[in-house]
Amino acid sequence: MGYAFKRLDRHGKPRYTACYEDLKGKITSAGTFSSKKEADKAWQRAEAEVGKGRDLNLKRGRQTFKKYVEETWLPNHEVEPTTMQSYHYSIYKHVMPEFGAMRMMDILPEHVRVWIRRMKKNGVSAATIRYNKVVLSAIFTTALNDQVTYIHPCKGVRTPTVPEKPLEIINPEQFDDLYHALPDADSKLLVETAIETGLRWGELTELRGRDLKTRSRLLTVSRVVVELNPKFHPEGKRFLVKDYPKDKEWRRFKLSDQIVAKLDDHIIEEKLGTDGLLFVYQPEAAIEQQSAPLAPEALGWTEENAKGRRYRHGTLSAYNAAKCRCDHCRRAFAEYRARRRADGKDNPREHRRRETDGHMPANWFRNQIWKPALKKADLDVKVRIHDLRHAHASWLLAGGADLQVVKERLGHGSISTTERYLHTLDDADDTALAAFDKIRSRRRTD
Repeated sequence: MGYAFKRLDRHGKPRYTACYEDLKGKITSAGTFSSKKEADKAWQRAEAEVGKGRDLNLKRGRQTFKKYVEETWLPNHEVEPTTMQSYHYSIYKHVMPEFGAMRMMDILPEHVRVWIRRMKKNGVSAATIRYNKVVLSAIFTTALNDQVTYIHPCKGVRTPTVPEKPLEIINPEQFDDLYHALPDADSKLLVETAIETGLRWGELTELRGRDLKTRSRLLTVSRVVVELNPKFHPEGKRFLVKDYPKDKEWRRFKLSDQIVAKLDDHIIEEKLGTDGLLFVYQPEAAIEQQSAPLAPEALGWTEENAKGRRYRHGTLSAYNAAKCRCDHCRRAFAEYRARRRADGKDNPREHRRRETDGHMPANWFRNQIWKPALKKADLDVKVRIHDLRHAHASWLLAGGADLQVVKERLGHGSISTTERYLHTLDDADDTALAAFDKIRSRRRTD
């Protein structure tokens, strides 16, 4: 039970210190007061809070936000490596500069509102602002549970609206144009497998021979590979294979006869066996597909520079003097630098090689294979490799597939996620328009 004891201050006046027993059984001061009545009220309030399971020791709240995050929250927060990587970027790019030096107990909702308003003023996107607030909220939720602070500064604080944009789905005709623009058989097989299965990139590039049962045409999705900064990898590597997909549940579904036949032929031809990756990083394939450079005389002229001069594309003068960064000028400069390095000039460095264990880096495929194919196909829609997953779901539903079956094929956690793909193709509204036109064109008969 708490109590108050009397003591004299340096001027000889009586003072009363309130004491109570904290959660650890330690006698702790609840403050010093000028009257015994106030001291008694203080230790009684403190005991009431302890009875609710709250620790009133304010020392923990006096630590800075930076210290709490770096010494307590980040080291002990159990999340996926990819999530931790995203957290680090958000914290050190947006959160720490604002709150790092502040004490945990001093951060209030008004400070969070000012921070959000400042990010918006600085041109940070609404989606990024929302994510940054989610990270900050996660930190203070843990701090609140750990009784480091007794107020959650993110509660009731709003962020700018992030509009829900409609999905833009590639149609079969556009996919055919894109497919034929791909440079080689391996990239075509990868993209066709993506549209036929709806797999995520990490699931697609971790497929191995044992995952496909050719007789039953069943594909098992049981792993996913993620690409990380090595400092977030448990072993300091670039690729991490997880023994479960994103939804943390294995799934199995059938494939069409034609894609199974192609994959089976690929496995046999490449002698992949049961453990070999179906799709392997082969940078030389993209190099072989580069077209021969055109003569500068056939490329035309650059825009005028500050001195009013123009230069032919595909020359060093265009790159340096006109500051042109078109593909032809960049290529001319790259070839010039390569020749100098080959001659031992310019302190030549070793050729850069991407760290990989055979897994295909997403940005390499995007920049070396996917974007050139999109440019060649000249589509009127912006398509990412992940959009093939959206197209798979939309095509299935447009063709009459059961909603629950599509949900299970794609590994969605909720049926509402799958419902987003209903009526997403360009011709989805044709039936509705026909019904409207039928009534709209009706005429009076009297």
